[in-house]
Amino acid sequence: MLDGVSLDQLRTFIAAAEEGSFSAAGRKLRRAQSVVSQTLANLEGQLRVTLFDRSARYPVLTEEGKALLGEAKTVIYGMDSFKARARTLSEGLEPELSVAVDVMFPMSALTAAVGAFKEQFPTTPLRMYVEALGAVVQPVLDGTCQLGVVGSLPVVPEGTRSEALAQVPMVTVVSPSHPLASMQGPLSSSELERHVQLVLTDRTTLSAGRSYGVLAAQIWRLADLGAKHAFLKAGFGWGHMPREMVQRDLDSGELVQINLEVHQPATPSIAMYAVYRGDAPPGPAGRWFIARLKGG
Repeated sequence: MLDGVSLDQLRTFIAAAEEGSFSAAGRKLRRAQSVVSQTLANLEGQLRVTLFDRSARYPVLTEEGKALLGEAKTVIYGMDSFKARARTLSEGLEPELSVAVDVMFPMSALTAAVGAFKEQFPTTPLRMYVEALGAVVQPVLDGTCQLGVVGSLPVVPEGTRSEALAQVPMVTVVSPSHPLASMQGPLSSSELERHVQLVLTDRTTLSAGRSYGVLAAQIWRLADLGAKHAFLKAGFGWGHMPREMVQRDLDSGELVQINLEVHQPATPSIAMYAVYRGDAPPGPAGRWFIARLKGG
């Protein structure tokens, strides 16, 4: 009986669980509610497990259903990845490579990778977006970009695959004219709360309700890292920056590094990942680009 379980049944199971009702699952799958109900009843019969409690107005996953939902997703995502990988192998080299890159990724490493890509794939156009937080992942989710290089959004959405790339060293800085610049020793949270912190904001809703690296009560949110850099040099507040981007300012004295008690001995680095949709893995050019970003 279990050998007869189909991918269609598992997709219907996942849709019903995620949509919250059989009728909503039917709309998503473009099927009648009765077809959804019958498909799930057949699946339960084959598994000899009750997946949904139907006693209330809306079906609710049973404990068995909750336990099997993750397994069903693993099977479906694995099959989608298998089919997509086969498709890329049959189609050959991508006609274009589109990449969304986190603004925190070192520009020198990105420039080197792009230069090498131009030499390796001279006839493959490269389209690149530089974004922050969820704005890096959103183009990957909606299919605008095949790859995303993510760091400032530490949690990637379900349905994506990720591969570790590198660690980006970070540093906390202020202008030499800022009051924090003259304070000795690690700065406490209570001291930081008295001053404005400059942070990046998300152009999407993917990081809604989450704050990454925010320590102060007074916050100015900026959607552009270049603007944040300029505001820091102007003395408008303190903030975390990629060390590579501000090293010249530190060397010249235009910015000053400060140490925070919460981040001793240093401001944590940002882990960078290559992300792509599980149902649309990168082709030869994309795989080469990921390897180049890893230093391969």
